[in-house]
Amino acid sequence: MEKDIPVAEEINQSEALYPDLFRRIDPAAVPAHVGVIMDGNGRWANRRAFPRIRGHREGVHSVDEVVASAREVGVRVLTLYAFSMENWRRPKMEIQALMSLLREYIVKKLPVMHQHGIRFRTIGRAGDLPLNTRKLLRKAEQETAAYDGLVLNLALSYGGRTEIVDAVRSLVQDAADGKIGPEQVDEALLSARMYTADVPDPDLIIRTSGEHRTSNFLLWQSAYTELYFTPTFWPDFKRREFLEAIVDFQGRERRFGLTGKQLKPSR
Repeated sequence: MEKDIPVAEEINQSEALYPDLFRRIDPAAVPAHVGVIMDGNGRWANRRAFPRIRGHREGVHSVDEVVASAREVGVRVLTLYAFSMENWRRPKMEIQALMSLLREYIVKKLPVMHQHGIRFRTIGRAGDLPLNTRKLLRKAEQETAAYDGLVLNLALSYGGRTEIVDAVRSLVQDAADGKIGPEQVDEALLSARMYTADVPDPDLIIRTSGEHRTSNFLLWQSAYTELYFTPTFWPDFKRREFLEAIVDFQGRERRFGLTGKQLKPSR
């Protein structure tokens, strides 16, 4: 089994551990924004007869490795789907354990964010979270706000449809206040009201665990996003798996509605 390496001690461990795979990545074509649907923690635990929270705890190690690898290959924004609006329907004890694990993660990883200049943010309806959790998240956001390294978004109490509703409500309120007229509403204006308004739309969304759906994640932003599905459960998704997803992404032709000939005109 691959030895865990603390993120704070890394000096391009992705390249050191997987040099052949790392060299296949074109630095000029790295996706600027990668989203990850971190799925399969519970099933990983169930298959080993562990409590579900053990799967979530093991999944934190994968977060460490993916954050580090994303930073090392040059990803600018990493958005992790950590807790959905639908997750509030889970058993109360599991929700409490997840919130505790989230607080533990922030406390332990904030020094790492400082060390590597990582800007931490949350997207979603943060007001739904427990007060002590919100305070820690706010502290991490405030202390890292000036950093210009990797932007790490945690999607918490997040839903893509809810995000669109919140954006529309904002526009409707401005219209009611006379700040905008109906003719001014367009895609750009609506995009500017999304939680991710100040970062580019995701180039790549990765989903682990073998499911082939986006589960209400970044619905508006993912209109032209490349999707990568893997059967690997999230606790087993490490540096190698992330690098493989980047290599797969770089092998695709992104046409954005154009033809291949338009993208590569003959000379």
